[in-house]
Amino acid sequence: MTIAVVQYNAGNIQSLLFALQRLGIHPCISDDARVLRSADKVIFPGVGEARSAMTYLRERGLDTVITSLQQPVLGICIGMQLLCAYSEEQHTECMGVFDARVQRLVPVIEGQKRLKVPHIGWNIVQTRPHPLFAHLPSEFYAYYVHSYAVEPVPETIATTTYTRTFSSALHSNNFYAVQFHPEKSGEVGMQVLKNFLEL
Repeated sequence: MTIAVVQYNAGNIQSLLFALQRLGIHPCISDDARVLRSADKVIFPGVGEARSAMTYLRERGLDTVITSLQQPVLGICIGMQLLCAYSEEQHTECMGVFDARVQRLVPVIEGQKRLKVPHIGWNIVQTRPHPLFAHLPSEFYAYYVHSYAVEPVPETIATTTYTRTFSSALHSNNFYAVQFHPEKSGEVGMQVLKNFLEL
């Protein structure tokens, strides 16, 4: 099985590569359309800012390549957000695989506690029954680092609440996406990656 990781200017992917290697996978990191299209699975990870990431993708035609892929694709963190239609971050038009908006998280005060943004750390993921969450409980903790999040939509397969409830996972056709970082989420995150690789 060949796994391709999309190469673009969106943060450090080293922890993802280590996680895949622990699963016995040695992925190809590439921005070559032929490599991405020929892979059995494609992972679209990243951290960073939406507008500059989309500019980079469009300049290289990678936005068209990614949206045309037929095999299972997993977006992670900003990879999930860029697969949506629009991001409030720098008012960015994204790829539109998911008909959803990415909205800024706003700090709130709950009782004695101030919920700060960015949202950094562990939080509860509440899931619907789905192959991406096979062999996992309906609620589990995962690790987040983000200031923007996807609104709940029909394609939402998991939610998390922090300042408000947002989509922590999406699925439409061959496209899957998670806002949390499975590669930093311990055993449950490894199971999510394993489940994706087995789709």
